[in-house]
Amino acid sequence: MKPIMIISTYPNKNSITKIANELVKDKIVACVNITKISSIYSWKEKIENTSEYLAFFKTTQKNKKHLKEKIKSTHPYDVPEIIEIDIISINKSYLQWLIKSTI
Repeated sequence: MKPIMIISTYPNKNSITKIANELVKDKIVACVNITKISSIYSWKEKIENTSEYLAFFKTTQKNKKHLKEKIKSTHPYDVPEIIEIDIISINKSYLQWLIKSTI
């Protein structure tokens, strides 16, 4: 089974923590890493400098579509960032845990 990672940014810790807990509980993802970041971006013709929370969703190929749909439907942003990263290399024991955690 192929592992994948989806990344997205959220405006506050509460918004990502809520969805992350639900996704882990429902075994859609094995893990969500969350870290606070500073973001600089253009939005509505204005340069924004803001704090956000970056989330790394770790799952398998079979859950990818459902995960992306869930992020879209629950995300507080008008234009949520949903970036898929192909995992080229992963240690075997972690992959086994990831698969077991998403079945």
